[in-house]
Amino acid sequence: MSSEESAEPQKGSSGREGITQLFAVRTTGGQEANVALMIEMFVESSRQSSGRKIDVRAIVVPPGIKGYVILEVPSLHMVYQAVKDIKHVKGKAAGAVSFKDLEKMLKPVPVIEELREKMVVEIVAGPFKGLRGTIQSIDRNRMEVSVAIVESQFPMNITVPAEFVKPVKQQ
Repeated sequence: MSSEESAEPQKGSSGREGITQLFAVRTTGGQEANVALMIEMFVESSRQSSGRKIDVRAIVVPPGIKGYVILEVPSLHMVYQAVKDIKHVKGKAAGAVSFKDLEKMLKPVPVIEELREKMVVEIVAGPFKGLRGTIQSIDRNRMEVSVAIVESQFPMNITVPAEFVKPVKQQ
């Protein structure tokens, strides 16, 4: 399943494109994609029926943020109409989300940018998976880090790709 579900841009109820806002909707953890699909189906059915139309421009399921779906709508009342009677919706319109905040959620930060020397890390892949150590040096050009394994009985320095380590805590 993709991490981002989008509805096609629609005309507003007045027949013109308007200014939109982003609103976060709280959902059951792990059910974000299902909620996004149910909202999309509800919006499509309201568009095809002769009743009141719900103007949802986009539905975003941010990767890495559990329990939230973001809707792009012209106004707050459209959020309430879109999520009415939908299973797994826990809270409605927690507040407006800025476009800058959404961009930070969607743009992944490279792991090597978070790493610093003397930082305690855990190795999450490779033959040393599960071991902890402190970073001795970082080679940003080669995307590698040298780690001194703490749990070893003798001093052991290894060089692993930056994607193989996860920060645990700062010393």
